Amino acid sequence: MTRIIMHGCNGKMGQVITGICRNDENIEIVAGIDIADSIPTNGYPVYTNIDSCKEEADAVIDFSSARAVDKLLDYCVRRSLPLVLCTTGLSDEQIAAVKEASDKIAILRSANMSLGINMLLKELKSITGILAPAGFDIEIVEKHHNQKIDAPSGTALALADSINEGLNYDYVFDRSQVRKKRSKNEIGISAVRGGNIVGEHEVIYAGPDEVITITHTAYSKALFGNGAVQAAKFLAGKPAGMYNMVDVIDNML
Repeated sequence: MTRIIMHGCNGKMGQVITGICRNDENIEIVAGIDIADSIPTNGYPVYTNIDSCKEEADAVIDFSSARAVDKLLDYCVRRSLPLVLCTTGLSDEQIAAVKEASDKIAILRSANMSLGINMLLKELKSITGILAPAGFDIEIVEKHHNQKIDAPSGTALALADSINEGLNYDYVFDRSQVRKKRSKNEIGISAVRGGNIVGEHEVIYAGPDEVITITHTAYSKALFGNGAVQAAKFLAGKPAGMYNMVDVIDNML
């Protein structure tokens, strides 16, 4: 049984993970941290001040906000708790603090907690190694809901980085400003915003006389919660260091 402290427990993802853990006999949330009022149906104590949480746990899952991460890192280091860090939008200083903390505790941080996306990150390297030398052009198209602020998505950039490992191609985000033919040494990245699309990422390999398209579609936020739960199970008991979701997938093989 893996015991979890849920940091940001009353937010949307915190409640998704609460539901997942409630139906999984191998994991239990023993306490939650949130600035919002407690939700009676949580089934575990909730603290507005993280320092008040004294429950014994094997790991912390974080889906909160960037401004809460500094205190969270201090807490986890002080209690030697592994941390699944899912909060995005961290500053450069905070990212440096995360790396420093990983010298003392196990931290898993990923641009996307989806098992499917991280499987793609792993496999795209070998696919690109075959298709890029064969003259295939590479494009990425990502689609999200109309409330998403950043573009392109962090996941699209993570996919591009995985593809680009060993290639050193340029990223092209907008072709409307320059009238010229596409370069062979580039990865085009396009963003679509509309409706309530949870998330769709499409990698296109366009070659001579054939096109290969690999698409990942997210239908609900539950997939991110499932990934975080698997990550917490994996991280419990691990030595200090930085981990990612590819490590979780490798452990499942």
